[in-house]
Amino acid sequence: MIPIAKPVFGEEELNAVKEVLASGFVVQGRRVEEFETAFSDYLNLGHAVAVANGTVALDLALKAAGIKRGDEVVVPSFSFVSTANAVLFQGAKPVFADLEEEKSESERTFNLSPNDVLEKLTERTKAVVGVHLFGHPFDVRAIQEICEDHDLILIEDCAQAHGAEYEGKRVGGFGTAGCFSFYATKNMTTGEGGMVTTESDEVARLCRLLRNHGEGGGESGSRSRSGGKSGSKRGGEGGRSQKYRHTILGYNYRMTDIQAAIGVVQLKKLDEFNESRINNAAYLNSRIKLPGLLLPHRRSGVKHVYHQYAVTIEEQQQEEKGERGEGFPASRDEFVQYLRERGVGAAVHYPLPIYKQPLYQRLGYTDEKVQCPVAAALSKKIFSLPVHPGLSEQDLETVSETINNTNVL
Repeated sequence: MIPIAKPVFGEEELNAVKEVLASGFVVQGRRVEEFETAFSDYLNLGHAVAVANGTVALDLALKAAGIKRGDEVVVPSFSFVSTANAVLFQGAKPVFADLEEEKSESERTFNLSPNDVLEKLTERTKAVVGVHLFGHPFDVRAIQEICEDHDLILIEDCAQAHGAEYEGKRVGGFGTAGCFSFYATKNMTTGEGGMVTTESDEVARLCRLLRNHGEGGGESGSRSRSGGKSGSKRGGEGGRSQKYRHTILGYNYRMTDIQAAIGVVQLKKLDEFNESRINNAAYLNSRIKLPGLLLPHRRSGVKHVYHQYAVTIEEQQQEEKGERGEGFPASRDEFVQYLRERGVGAAVHYPLPIYKQPLYQRLGYTDEKVQCPVAAALSKKIFSLPVHPGLSEQDLETVSETINNTNVL
């Protein structure tokens, strides 16, 4: 089976882990700060705060931004569920906005619709969470303008977009905070792990404080734009140690030094990984010729890093009931199964809009109350093909030829 995702590790990652184990400092050592510094430098931002995973990054970013019970936060209707769950963690209300609807299905990016965001604003709206879905940046300029005009906080969910660019700038620094995941399937990985990125000294301070049991003042490891540290855990309050001094209710959301050591190495390889994904996507674009199968679209002015190579079946093709080749189905789910049976690890991202998940149905997000027709339709016809940097040219040829050898869609 050609897998839908595969982490790529080498001797460098193995040696980095060995060094951490030999040092005796597997948590709260120097590797986490080293990773944070490297990541903030990569994005040319003031701060990067390493945390346990991407969901935690979203949770802390919203907390540090001041989102609280009773607030409303506009989120995409089509994404991984954590984007909305993080809003619930604050006691706030996720408000689902639909996806962009282009004149042509072939031009869709599957990202948040600025027009529908405007429609969903109320006097209780305090923030918008935009997701750079599948590695393609959302319409940052339009969403930024909405947030500026309505005095809203913008949080970027960059869990699928490490190294992606909008108008020449890497994502993660367009809003109050950016939130990254380093899960095993991502463009770079530490197994589990996450990062909050920000230009705000205060947001960074609060995230550091919250991730470590509310201990001290949260200054340790934070950096000003000049590169100097703003404080340390052992200093402050006249030089008095901040160890075991808990100023607010916090959590254990820390990243280990083992993960961070892997992250330092993976970050050095990220641009190469992304270039492989872009080249693999270009290969598939040039080779897949099946009528009715719509390939990914990239808008001008962005760098798409293809966390997923997401394709869709045209609606009219999916609904037709004509002749079908032996063993070949017409529906999305049957087609995915057809590919998997032939060794191509296709997968569905995602089978349901978030508001249609059982959790959100129980919370009252019924079809009558949530109107996101583009997301609802997309969830029935979208699926992903392998595009990761672990693919060989033979793998890519197998993917494209397996699809092209299908007669009917």
